[in-house]
Amino acid sequence: MRFLPVFLDLKAGPVVLIGAGELLRAKLRVLAAAGARIRVHAIDRNHDLGDAGTAHIEFDAGDPLVADLAGVIAVVCAGAGDVGVAMSARAKMLGLPVNVMDDLEHSSFIFPAIVDRGDVVVAVGTGGTSPVVARRVREKIEALLPARIGELAEFIGGFRKSINERIAEFPLRRRFWERVVDGPIGAAVLAGRKDEADAALKAVSDPSAFARADKPEGSVTLVGAGPGDPDLLTIKALRALQDADVVFHDELVSVEILDRIRRDTTRVPVGRRVGKPGIGQDAINRRMIEAAQAGQRVVRLKGGDPFVFGRGGEEVEALRAAGVAYSIIPGITAGIGGAADFEVPLTYRHEATRITFLTAHKARDAETVDWSTLTDTKMTVVVYMGMTAAPAVRAGLFAAGRSPETPVGVFARVTRPDAQAAIGTLRDLPELVRRTNGGPAILIIGEVVRHAGSLRRQTPKQIISDLLDAAE
Repeated sequence: MRFLPVFLDLKAGPVVLIGAGELLRAKLRVLAAAGARIRVHAIDRNHDLGDAGTAHIEFDAGDPLVADLAGVIAVVCAGAGDVGVAMSARAKMLGLPVNVMDDLEHSSFIFPAIVDRGDVVVAVGTGGTSPVVARRVREKIEALLPARIGELAEFIGGFRKSINERIAEFPLRRRFWERVVDGPIGAAVLAGRKDEADAALKAVSDPSAFARADKPEGSVTLVGAGPGDPDLLTIKALRALQDADVVFHDELVSVEILDRIRRDTTRVPVGRRVGKPGIGQDAINRRMIEAAQAGQRVVRLKGGDPFVFGRGGEEVEALRAAGVAYSIIPGITAGIGGAADFEVPLTYRHEATRITFLTAHKARDAETVDWSTLTDTKMTVVVYMGMTAAPAVRAGLFAAGRSPETPVGVFARVTRPDAQAAIGTLRDLPELVRRTNGGPAILIIGEVVRHAGSLRRQTPKQIISDLLDAAE
């Protein structure tokens, strides 16, 4: 994030607008709609305001490069040409925020795409790189927001100080306002019945009791975070992350997904990586139960899906035994995510009619697998956590009679920007693992790997290496 979103107090002083033509008028409309006092330097001497109106707008015929900027809070240049570049240098020298339209080099702030709902203003930015993308995002947000959401914010603002003075505990205060916003009072404001909402809120004699009356029973939600791409989270998972008081998360949950958690939520890392100690499953269970019994909304955020090698079943058993309410939100497991990412159809008509998912975290895990059940050439085998045990996986399949020429793919960091694949045969499995430069990774074994579209995700160096190997 290069540009920090901030909101400028337009009552603090005038904004100087410099430019010409329709570009100037477009910025004039934005500033006028926000109630700014605007001092306009029209370098083409055209004082046509278009539909911007005349309120709080004055024209200055002088040279903007020598104009008095005392008290000015920002400088905006739109269609100003070389004058805009020179004005940028002057504004920066004086410590004034400056925007030169479509010129990031000479701007110290940029204009976002704006959703305006009165006291609720949503600013959407792309760092100045793609205003069209920002506008598309704004359109989607506008479609979601209630028309009177700004009135609801204004309504709450009128009570906020008095209520907050009567509720000392921040979590309880938050629950009070959640009950107002999500309950009948908020619904009345959004329906245009502000007087009714006002009377209802004034009738709350004990705000703390009002908040506690709606305090939810402590609960735990097991949430599948998927293999890494935050856009693959379900809507239900996002809501759970936003509602949580505390999130216990795996080590391998991506930073981008953790960023979807509400900012004031407590985050507790409880996972472990290969070769490093963790706090242990019993300790995780105990801490989740204690938090829920204290009345907190707990999320157990797990990579992939909670019930696919995620020990979600053990956690559910512990929650049941403790009498703690729980729910499960599935996620996209790494096997499915990797197959989609690299275009490997796990099933294929007449070619692959069965799928087996197994885990081989260590060599001794692989040694316990009955490989004789996995020799059917029409079966796709998906191995989780199989990088370390790759030689044992190969040995087990060889011993069971699986052909050394069986296609194999090692798919690392699936759905993430640095996702990588190495495609070859069962004979080369350990070497394929080495090519992927670290995990987490899944192994897919079977004829379906021939259909992989992974070369598009590989670097030219990797492609050349694979082609040379194939030629040999």
